[in-house]
Amino acid sequence: MENVLGSLREKVDEALKNIRPYLETDGGDLKVLEITDDNIVKIELLGACGSCPMSTMTLKAGVEQTILNAVPEIKGVEAINLTEPDLNNS
Repeated sequence: MENVLGSLREKVDEALKNIRPYLETDGGDLKVLEITDDNIVKIELLGACGSCPMSTMTLKAGVEQTILNAVPEIKGVEAINLTEPDLNNS
């Protein structure tokens, strides 16, 4: 299993090379923390991406689509530190 996850990790890292320059331009970045046994990529948004109100869109429309298009074995992408602005509305 380690070999398969290692290979997936390499493919994910390679896919992220395509989007990382755009994140860095806006003062952000991301770090892959793990790929779960059910092929979910867990990431941490870094720098400006961690607090940006558009981080949900960046994650779904940018990062997740980039990974899913390049690595079809991946089932989804989750950010461990994503803040949802709508959750605090009373």
